[in-house]
Amino acid sequence: MDIVALLVIIAALGAVVVLVSAPLRGATGERVRSESADEIAELEARKEAKYREIRDAEMDLRTGKLSDEDHRALDRQLRAEAVEILKALDEAGGG
Repeated sequence: MDIVALLVIIAALGAVVVLVSAPLRGATGERVRSESADEIAELEARKEAKYREIRDAEMDLRTGKLSDEDHRALDRQLRAEAVEILKALDEAGGG
């Protein structure tokens, strides 16, 4: 068998492997994209919930349900949590 025939056979086998494995590789990529999209959606929901908590704390301050000191402590905590969520969202590619 000469070298050209051997190279043709190897190239044909490589093409078959690529064609047969294409659906398997595509499914993995879609699954990763789906998981990433799910993570981003969950982080977006957490972000909106945290923003709502911050607004609620501000309303509680205005209505007298929270003292200035309590509001400052709560606001600091809520904003720190919001920053962590925003960092996670940025790392996940949704920021």
